[in-house]
Amino acid sequence: MKLGILSCSPRCYSTRRLREAGEQRGHKIKVLDTLKFAIDLEQGAPDLYFRRKQLSDYDAVLPRIGASITYYGTAVVRQFEQMSVFSTNSSGGIANSRDKLRSLQILSRHQIGIPRTTFVRNKRDVLPAIERVGGAPVIIKLLEGTQGIGVLLAETIKSAEAIVELLQSQNQNVLIQKFVAESKGRDIRAFVVGDQVIAAMRRVAQGQEFRSNVHRGGMTEVVDLSEEYRNTALRATQIMGLRVAGVDMLEGKDGPQIMEINSSPGLEGIERCTQLDIAGAIIDHIAAHVDFPEMDLRQRLTVSRGYGVSEISIPEGADLVGKSISESGLMDKSVNVLTLYRDSSVIPNPRSERVLQAGDRLLCFGKLETLRHLVPRKVRKRRRPAVQELPELPVANQVHDHLDENMELKTSH
Repeated sequence: MKLGILSCSPRCYSTRRLREAGEQRGHKIKVLDTLKFAIDLEQGAPDLYFRRKQLSDYDAVLPRIGASITYYGTAVVRQFEQMSVFSTNSSGGIANSRDKLRSLQILSRHQIGIPRTTFVRNKRDVLPAIERVGGAPVIIKLLEGTQGIGVLLAETIKSAEAIVELLQSQNQNVLIQKFVAESKGRDIRAFVVGDQVIAAMRRVAQGQEFRSNVHRGGMTEVVDLSEEYRNTALRATQIMGLRVAGVDMLEGKDGPQIMEINSSPGLEGIERCTQLDIAGAIIDHIAAHVDFPEMDLRQRLTVSRGYGVSEISIPEGADLVGKSISESGLMDKSVNVLTLYRDSSVIPNPRSERVLQAGDRLLCFGKLETLRHLVPRKVRKRRRPAVQELPELPVANQVHDHLDENMELKTSH
């Protein structure tokens, strides 16, 4: 396998380890500076030049895109995708995860725990926003901060208002987030490769520091994750459109709370903590998938006129309740059930004998006209009262909602 590691820092620990792991396995590895590419576009022939020479053929690329070059870096990854070169993380997944607001917006429509968060621009909206997330203390975050940089704890409402006002005056976009006090300066980093959590560690802040990042002096310890935490990390990674990710979670009283999903997670802290060959696991995952490049469904579905993907929710009392997929009549209408969502479970490619229940949501592919008649009328969500929380109502969504989130369509089970 010929693998290109897209990195502007060839001497950093993660890049060196990935290169060493690849070479130890007999692969040809080359570190390519992401900023040295030129993207050439021509009808039917997308191409890349590296250091002013046409790029040779590669079987796969492993993006290590820093926050400061997200736009150009994702453009380079996207060009590799158009050239049918396998990439461990998609360009869309990197863009989704890099923007804290965008990633939380995507996760918020799923049954995945996240701290209550708000985003405002008007000065007069700051105080009501702080009250909605539970009042002081609150966490204030820059949208594209990394390694704990741009994350502030405001102990009082007044200090929170002052911090937000100062940052906004510098044209900085900020999130206001509930402070999960029970986490006590601790969080969990789960390292996902493919469909497995291959390693996990708990990071603990030291002294008066509330940020547990290793770069902020946080201590680490190996942790054995429960199934709930593993499933949360795996689902969040898949929803974000990633194959390799570091998922940071707070240990909330109601279960895991996703803080951030890192598409270029560092290896040094977790390898030294767990003593596991994580770099090798990443290389093995790439080698196993080089002949199965990711398909951009948005491009393919526009060619299949009249066909698309839609989500069908099954309300209480519907005719489909109590029937198996084969008995539902969907297959007779040339509707294929790709994924079944039941509570917090995701069942890809469900078997035809599986019995449907009220509250199930089916991700289906078929004729749009047929799907349109199967999708129930959208129910307008009632606004959440200030104190009492209402359960989330099922929502039927059209193809672009799923595709914008870069969800992969699994074919297992």
